[in-house]
Amino acid sequence: MLDFYIIKDGQVQPEDPEQAGLESAGALDDRTFNNLKNKGILDKQYAFYSDFRLDTGSIQQILQYIFRNHLQADHDVIKLLPLLETAEQNRNGLVSYGH
Repeated sequence: MLDFYIIKDGQVQPEDPEQAGLESAGALDDRTFNNLKNKGILDKQYAFYSDFRLDTGSIQQILQYIFRNHLQADHDVIKLLPLLETAEQNRNGLVSYGH
């Protein structure tokens, strides 16, 4: 699973998100993650087993892409939207930890 946590844009990325007190935003399985990359929703540079961050600007761009292209009902997008919306509501970014 690829676990996502809420993180402030300027905050240093911790080694262990739970020890650092980061709030979990949810997770994606590898199939969903790869489908989102293949559909152009997530950037191809992201790797499932590598940690990466989405800052608030990136989250806004992804959400705009989803809504502009009417992808809200897409099976894979349905799994991603709660993660993005949780971060947006908290006015923070996301950090992922793959395992």
